[in-house]
Amino acid sequence: MRPTVRPALAADVPALAELAALTFPLACPPGSTPEDQRAFVDSVLSPAAFARYLTDAARTVLVATAGPDDDALLGYTMLVAGVPSDEDVRACLTLAPTVELSKCYVHPERHGGGVADALMAASIEDGRARGAAGMWLGVNQLNARAQRFYGRHGFARVGVKHFQVGARLEDDFVLERAL
Repeated sequence: MRPTVRPALAADVPALAELAALTFPLACPPGSTPEDQRAFVDSVLSPAAFARYLTDAARTVLVATAGPDDDALLGYTMLVAGVPSDEDVRACLTLAPTVELSKCYVHPERHGGGVADALMAASIEDGRARGAAGMWLGVNQLNARAQRFYGRHGFARVGVKHFQVGARLEDDFVLERAL
């Protein structure tokens, strides 16, 4: 069964924060501590943060559910339109205007079931609808599974950047694709 992807609603905020707290640690490298992960979740993936994201005109939060009559969240993406604030990212991107695929997470029990593919297709469509020529993302250099997924969806490595998780500075690859 193909999941339903739709824009997130205010009513989704508690479930989004819960899903984010569950899935974010799965993408962290082995040296990342639970304390650093929790600090990131508390500041960036909290219910208050998601409530702000839903009112930010530069952001789109998409959620995947099992169907129109089932509101249980299977995964989510967040896109951020506009010029990246990170100087390293700006220096390596080749396409403008651009949109960042800031978050792309699926419940671990739903990995391999097409949820991520459905979210990616909807995210690409949203980027195109915003008039972006390209989409970029940062992925941890040790997260080979995510890198393979993004590669299957047309993303290629264009640079590197740093990513703060709690007290730890992580190394990310910057990937980009044309829309």
